[in-house]
Amino acid sequence: MNVLIVGSGGREHAIAYKVAQSSRVDRIYCAPGNAGIAEYAELVPISASDYEALADFAVSHQVDLTVIGMDDPLVGGIVDVFESRGLRVFGPRAEAAMLEGSKAFAKDLMKKYSIPTAQYEVFEDKDKAEEYLRTQAKFPIVLKASGLALGKGVLICRDLEEALQGTEEIMGVKKFGSAGDQMVIEEFMTGREVSVLSFVDGKTVKEMASAQDHKRAGDGDTGLNTGGMGNFSPSPFYTKEIQEYCQKHIFQPTVDAMRAEGKEFRGVIFFGLMLTEDGPKVLEYNCRFGDPEAQVVLPRMENDIVDVFEACIDGTLDQIDLKFRDEACVCVVLASDGYPLSYEKGKEIRGLEHFKDRDGYFCFHAGTAFRDGKIVTNGGRVLGITALGENLKEARANAYRAVEWVDFDNKYFRHDIGKAIDEA
Repeated sequence: MNVLIVGSGGREHAIAYKVAQSSRVDRIYCAPGNAGIAEYAELVPISASDYEALADFAVSHQVDLTVIGMDDPLVGGIVDVFESRGLRVFGPRAEAAMLEGSKAFAKDLMKKYSIPTAQYEVFEDKDKAEEYLRTQAKFPIVLKASGLALGKGVLICRDLEEALQGTEEIMGVKKFGSAGDQMVIEEFMTGREVSVLSFVDGKTVKEMASAQDHKRAGDGDTGLNTGGMGNFSPSPFYTKEIQEYCQKHIFQPTVDAMRAEGKEFRGVIFFGLMLTEDGPKVLEYNCRFGDPEAQVVLPRMENDIVDVFEACIDGTLDQIDLKFRDEACVCVVLASDGYPLSYEKGKEIRGLEHFKDRDGYFCFHAGTAFRDGKIVTNGGRVLGITALGENLKEARANAYRAVEWVDFDNKYFRHDIGKAIDEA
């Protein structure tokens, strides 16, 4: 088979690594890709937002399967374009990708089908949102830009002053662009956060291993929200009892609800959960592999991922026995100092050769590029240093050991990824 992967981050590098393990695959292309993905794939200089050009490439290069890694193209309808050309593609159509593309739609869906989530209100008018905050809100409270905002459109506000300032950012000055045309105001939930990625074929949902993300830029969960500074899998807080509850009350009901709404979902649903005192509740849905969740979940997966992709497309996921290694996995993101605000690019990355032929250690490239024959930084999140271990503590120690193998000017990372493991 010839496979095309669409995207350029650490998630797509993890997908490429997994696809390259398949005995069924002859050739991998990635558009636009990055310097790390080039180890497995031929890089194609086509933007992930140029759907027609990507479909043209898939036709001309006899691509048998295309895998969409990123949220923007999915919400924008890239799967619909590929399917209209008779191409096999893994990912939800635009109408199903609304599960991530509109937080307002997702919240209304959960309310209609009694899927546990935080209480909320949706606003399209800034003045009405501010009036609600002044008269009815309980603090702390959560403000969410309804549309896509690179994982950064969520603000936790401790008091009215912060909430009014946040409303101005989202709906006034449009800090997150059109994502802030609608805003969700949501009750603040407390508890452990857990991410569960799942494969879906329209009817059947099969979950992958659980994971836990670290969103804030600084140690101790301080600083600004980011796309994710690190991850570990599995979550020790996601017990068998919780898993069974989620399968019955959240996972399957979500898939059934989408089908009932005429928006059948095929692809990956990322369930962002909060384990509250009242039981697990949905924080958010994503319509694709998480980043960096994919980097800790896919190295643990034992199946041929191409078989699973095709089962999701063909509606035969019930015939797949998903298996994951008992080993744990931890990913520490190396970022450019200043992320997620302003940072410099083009810094040479040294030490990548240390990962060559090292079993259980991975260096997933997120923001890298080739320049003058060298690999340089090309983004806020640069590398995902990932390691397996017999348990979470060993995997964490291995990941932080590997962090020291690679270096670049303005390298920045959190020192406490997976620290919650000590409390489990």
